[in-house]
Amino acid sequence: MPIWLIVMIIILVILVAATIALYFLGKKAEARQAEQDELLQKNAQPVTMLIIDKKKLPLKDSGLPEQVIAQAPWYSKRAKLPLVKAKVGPQIMTLICDQGIFEQVPVKKEVKAQVSGLYITSIKGAHGKLEAPVEQKKGLRAWAERKRAELKTK
Repeated sequence: MPIWLIVMIIILVILVAATIALYFLGKKAEARQAEQDELLQKNAQPVTMLIIDKKKLPLKDSGLPEQVIAQAPWYSKRAKLPLVKAKVGPQIMTLICDQGIFEQVPVKKEVKAQVSGLYITSIKGAHGKLEAPVEQKKGLRAWAERKRAELKTK
């Protein structure tokens, strides 16, 4: 049996083993995520708030309480979180926003939100509907068209 064939069989066996391991790890992570989502929905409370500002910042620069930063895993301390600074009642708070609704959060407007602890899970307009964000096209051609439109307006 040639050497190259033995090497190829070993590589194939390693790839199959890695695929099987990733499949089971993915199923386990998916189950954990579903459990956490269910817990968030169970503990969510409706809150009316005035959104002051929204940003994506690393956890260490977020202004969240030290306990929250200390409990975060090491790999998420450098990742940028979608943060919302809002006035809830008489208090100004920094809240973590769900990644899926971060673009929908209006700035300097009052909204009704479902909040679970420091986490905003969903958002609705307090006075009417929320404006949908305008999605910009990506790419060189779209960039050139935007620049041309800017130059025409000047």
